[in-house]
Amino acid sequence: MKLDSLPSHLEECEHNPKRPVPCEQGCGLVIPKDELKDHNCVRELRALIHSQQQKMADFKQEMEEQRFQISEQKRELQLLKDFMRAMRISNPAMRAIADQMERDEVLRWSNSLTRARVTRWGGMISTPDDVLQAMIKRTLSESGCPLHIVDDLMENAHELHWPPGLCSLETRQNNRRQYENYVCKRVPGKQAVVVLHCDNSHMSDDMIVEPGLVMIFAHGIE
Repeated sequence: MKLDSLPSHLEECEHNPKRPVPCEQGCGLVIPKDELKDHNCVRELRALIHSQQQKMADFKQEMEEQRFQISEQKRELQLLKDFMRAMRISNPAMRAIADQMERDEVLRWSNSLTRARVTRWGGMISTPDDVLQAMIKRTLSESGCPLHIVDDLMENAHELHWPPGLCSLETRQNNRRQYENYVCKRVPGKQAVVVLHCDNSHMSDDMIVEPGLVMIFAHGIE
C-alpha cells in the first residue's frame, strides 16, 4: 500500500491487536481488540459511572467556590459602597472625591465595552417585560457594570423613565434623525445597547439622562 495510507490501515486492519471494537456482550463500550478476553461489562460500567460522578463532584465544588468568590466580591463592593455613602454625608470634601471615583469607575467600564451600531432603530423594544429586563441586568453585572448604576440603568430600560425626547412613540419618530448622534456601547452577546451619559454629553437634555439609557432591540445591533 502507499505509505500515506498506513496510519488509516493500522487503525482498521483486523489483525491489529489494538484496533478499537465495540463490546458485543451488552455494554456497548469501545475497547482495544486484545482486551476483549479480559473485559468485564459490569466492572467497566461501574468504573465509568464512578469517573463521571467524580467529575460531577469536582465540577460542583468548583461552582461552589466560584459562587463563594462572587459573593465575597459583592459583599466587599457593598461595604465600599456603604462606606462611600457615609463619607459623602459626613464630609463634603470626601463627597466630591467619592463622586469622582464613581464617575471614573463608570468611564472605565464604558471603555471596556465594544462600540455598537444600530441598523434598525425601529426594532427598539420600548416596554421590555420583567424576564427580558432581568436577563439584560444579569449580563450588565457580568460585564463589570458598576453596582451603583446597575439599577438606575435598568429603570431607564423602559420608556416610562426615558427623557422627554424618547418618552412616546410620536416623540421618538420626530427625533429619529438624532439617534445617529448617540454613542452606543454593546451589551455583550445581546441585542441591546447602553447609552451612557458620560459618552453622550454632546446630546441635549431631552435625549439623555443620568447615568444613561438601556435600549433593547428585537434585531438590528452590530
